Amino acid sequence: MMTLENQNTEYKENWRDEYIKWICGFANANGGTMYIGIDDKGNINGIADSKKLAEDLPNKVKDILGILVDVNIKKDEGKEFLEIIVDAYPYPVNFKGKYYYRSGATNQELKGGALDKFLLKKQGLKWDGTPEPYTKPKDLSHSAFELFKEKASQTERFDENIQDDSSEDLLEKLNLIAPDGNLKKAAILLFHPKPDKLFTGATTKIGFFRTDDDLAFQDEVRGSLIEQSDKVIDLLLTKYLKAQITYDGLQRKENFPVPPTALRETVLNAIVHKDYSSGIPIQISVYDDKLIIWNEGELPEDWTVAKLKVKHPSRPYNPDIANAFFRSGLIESWGRGTIKILNEAKLAKIPVPNFKYDDSGFYVIFDFEEKSLEQGVFELLKSNSKLTAAKMAEELSVNERTIKRILKSLQESNRIIRIGNNRSGEWKIL
Repeated sequence: MMTLENQNTEYKENWRDEYIKWICGFANANGGTMYIGIDDKGNINGIADSKKLAEDLPNKVKDILGILVDVNIKKDEGKEFLEIIVDAYPYPVNFKGKYYYRSGATNQELKGGALDKFLLKKQGLKWDGTPEPYTKPKDLSHSAFELFKEKASQTERFDENIQDDSSEDLLEKLNLIAPDGNLKKAAILLFHPKPDKLFTGATTKIGFFRTDDDLAFQDEVRGSLIEQSDKVIDLLLTKYLKAQITYDGLQRKENFPVPPTALRETVLNAIVHKDYSSGIPIQISVYDDKLIIWNEGELPEDWTVAKLKVKHPSRPYNPDIANAFFRSGLIESWGRGTIKILNEAKLAKIPVPNFKYDDSGFYVIFDFEEKSLEQGVFELLKSNSKLTAAKMAEELSVNERTIKRILKSLQESNRIIRIGNNRSGEWKIL
């Protein structure tokens, strides 16, 4: 009995010419081996015409797919079966005009955006580096170029002063002109005043949710990515995240539930690594007790979330966009962004964020520490033991549901008790 089917192994009990599409899938992925005469549970049943098939299949595959395969006759306990070894090919292979790709133990036909990504990958290209023939440098935003120059002037990531450079000069220095002379898609995303008019979803949506299905208010941030990054971070800090105010002597301090440095790094990572061919905006969901930043993006092949938590190479999803953000000083280029997010959370003594990656995209989830709110409630009760939950919610700029949850937690930890009824009673600090 053989091992179960996997990324590199496929079993078929008998041969059918339509199985050439499985060989196509192996060739387009990482290569693999197909066995004829074995059932899908790995039981060897054998085939009767092994010699003729072994002679016919190499030519048949070559004629239909244009690739070479090795076909070997194998024998086990008197039963003959075929072993078809398929190499991974550096160029796209199609079966009757359709492209197949081996994923896990399945053979998938590539269509739409998935096919576009596959064809670009086989050419060694990224979507953001492909040409956009209908937009010219004169259509781009002067203010976006000026903002880029302002940020870049504070770094030493250009060999020369760029303050007097024209827009065309900057585009050349940032390698944003395609070989055919047209602007790359990255140039439009970085510097066009309305990139979402050309590429649907090149925006960031922010919403404040009372519950998952109760949206209180929202914003959609548009504009060039260079300008958009500043606007998103500013909106989150001024409108969506409530800072706790404390004083050190006469000095006023604002403590956000997410450290601004970690927030900034997370937003920039989402913008730089988003799949802009998807047509779906970055989505930021803010709750009283958590912040979720999601983007339609992909980790490099064979990477896991665990790799993001240790030192790793820089392999941006959008290399040309990442290069411009690096040159402007907005991001590093050493694969340290996710590590910086974790370290900033630890430094601020808040729970480290959760990185989550699945078929829908990439999530960064910050669960807010409620200790500061608990202390705020505790201090309010010390000053006035008859305060209602509604009044405390107003004083601390959170909703009443959050205050009730904190009061329950304080009671369960035996820090306070309720004396009397809800209408005329009061809280007693233990």
